[in-house]
Amino acid sequence: MVGVRKLNELEATAICGNDISSSCLYVSALAILYAGQYAWISLLIVAVVLWLFRRIYGEVVGALPLNGGAYNVLLNTTSKNNASLAACLTILSYMATAVLSATEAMHYLHHILPEIHVVGATVIVLALFLALTLIGISESAKTAVGIFLFHLFCLTLLACVAVWYLTVHGFATLQQNFSLPVQHGSVAKALFFGFSAAMLGISGFESSANFVEEQAQGVFPKTLRNMWIVVSIFNPLLALIVLGTLSMPEVAAHKEALLSYLGDKVGGVWLSTLISLDAIAVLSGAVLTSFVGVSGLIKRMALDRIFPQFFLLETHRQSNYVILTSFFLLCLSILFLTKGNIGPLSGVYTISFLSVMAYFALGNFLLKIKRSKLPRPVYASVPTVIMALVAVILALYGNIKVHPEYLVVFLQYFVPAMLFIYASLKRQVLMNYTLLVLRSFSESVRVLALRSRAAIRQRVHRLQSQEFVFFTKGHDLATLNRVMIYVQENEVTNKLKIVAILREGETVDQSFLDDLAVLDRAYPHIRIEFVTRVGTFGPDIIDQLSKEWHIPKNFMFISSPGDRFPYNISELGGVRLII
Repeated sequence: MVGVRKLNELEATAICGNDISSSCLYVSALAILYAGQYAWISLLIVAVVLWLFRRIYGEVVGALPLNGGAYNVLLNTTSKNNASLAACLTILSYMATAVLSATEAMHYLHHILPEIHVVGATVIVLALFLALTLIGISESAKTAVGIFLFHLFCLTLLACVAVWYLTVHGFATLQQNFSLPVQHGSVAKALFFGFSAAMLGISGFESSANFVEEQAQGVFPKTLRNMWIVVSIFNPLLALIVLGTLSMPEVAAHKEALLSYLGDKVGGVWLSTLISLDAIAVLSGAVLTSFVGVSGLIKRMALDRIFPQFFLLETHRQSNYVILTSFFLLCLSILFLTKGNIGPLSGVYTISFLSVMAYFALGNFLLKIKRSKLPRPVYASVPTVIMALVAVILALYGNIKVHPEYLVVFLQYFVPAMLFIYASLKRQVLMNYTLLVLRSFSESVRVLALRSRAAIRQRVHRLQSQEFVFFTKGHDLATLNRVMIYVQENEVTNKLKIVAILREGETVDQSFLDDLAVLDRAYPHIRIEFVTRVGTFGPDIIDQLSKEWHIPKNFMFISSPGDRFPYNISELGGVRLII
C-alpha cells in the first residue's frame, strides 16, 4: 500500500485489543458460572494457551506476512478449497462479533437510558463504524486508540477501588465462596467447563493477522504480546475480585452487566456509570475490529479471484467500500433475523472463532512440513502447537457439550456461506452448466439464449485469458507437473508463463526444454509459454514483469525459498508459494 501510512504499535494494538480486552466485561461471569470458585484458575489456563498461540501466530505470520490469517497460511500450503473453508469461518466470526458487540453495547446504554431502543441503536452503531472505516483505517485507528486507553484506565480504576474495598471490608465473602460445593462435582470438571467458557475471552487475538499488511514493520508481534498481557492480568484478577466481593447468587443475577454491578458495590453509582460507559465504548470498538479485519481478509480473497473483482473497488482513501458496505448489510440481516437475540449469535460466534484458532494451529503444522525452508523470525515447537490445538479442540467440545443447540444454529449460517464461497470458486463450471441449460432452451427463447450465451462465453473467456506466472529454478519434470496440477485445480486460466531468471551467460538445459514439451502435450487446455530473463530474482524483477505483462503479483507463483533467500516473502508483493 504505497503512500498509505502504516499503523504503529499503539494503533494496531488498539484495533484488535478493543475486541479481546472487551472480554473482561463478560468472561468473569461466564467462568464463575461454570467453574465457581476456581474460575480464576481457568482464566490463568486460558492465558497459558494464549501464550502458546503467540508463538504459533508469530511463526506463521512472520513467514507469510500477508493479510488473511488462517486463510493466508492454508492458501500457501494447501488448496483454495481448504483456505476458503477457514476464510468462511473467519467471516462468520467477524459478523457475529460485530453484531454481538454492538448489541451488548446498546444493552449497557439501555441500562443507563431505558428509553433507548436496543435494535435501532445497534443499527446506528454499525452504521457509525461503517462510516469510520470508509474514511480510512489510519483515521479510524485514532478512534480505536482513544477507546482502548479509556478502557484500560477504567479497568485499572475498578481493580484499585475493589482492592481498597476488600482491604476495608475483609475477605468473608471470598471465604464463603470457597467453602461452597465444587461445580459439576469435581475440581477437574469445574476447571474444564470454566476453561471452555473462558476461551471466548481471547476472541480478537486472531484479528491482528488479518490486517498485518497495514501495520508498520515489526508491529505485529508486539500486538500479540500486548493483547496477551492485557487478558493475562485483567481477566484472572477481576474474576478473583468478583469472588471476593459478590456472592454466587449475585453473580448469576447480574451476569449480563457484572462489572457495572461490581462497580456499584465497591464504589457507588459514579463507578457503575463509568464502567457502563466504558462497556459501551469498548464493545463498540470491537465492532471496528470486525470491519477492519474482514476488509483485509475479503480484499485478499478478491485478489486471489475467489470473490468477484468489483470487491476491490476503492474510495480515494483506499477503503474498499464494496466490501465494507456488503459486510454492513450482512450484519443488519443477522441482526433483524435474530431480532437482537444474543443466543443464536453466540452459537455462531463460539464455534466459528474456536474453529479459526484450530485452523491456525493446523496451518502452522502444514507450514513446518511444506515450507520448512521458508525464513521465519519465530519458531513454535511441535509440542507447543500440539498443546494449543488440543486445548482449542477441548474448548470447542466443552462448549458444544454444554450448548448442543449452538452447533445447529452455527450450521444454519455456515452452510449457506460456504455454498456461496464454493459457487464463487467454481463459477467457471457453473457458467458452463448454464450454457448447457441455455442451449436446451435455445429453440424457444433463441434470442435471449444467444445473448446470454454470448455474455457468459465472454465472461468465461475473460476469466481464462488471465495469465499466470511460475518462476522456475530449473525444476525437474515431476515438480513442474505438480505446478500444472495446482494451476489446473485451483485457477481459472488457459495461459501459464514459466519464467527462468538467468545469470549473464547462463543457458537453459535441453533436458528442461524437453520436459516443458512433454508438459505442453500433457495439458492441452493450458498454453505454456517459456520465458527467460537475465537478472537476479527478487522484488525488482517481479515488479518489472508484473507491470510489463499486466499480471498482478498474486497471480505469480514460486516454490518455497530456502533459508538463504535474501528477501522476506512480504517483500515480493503477494507472490504465492505453491510448491
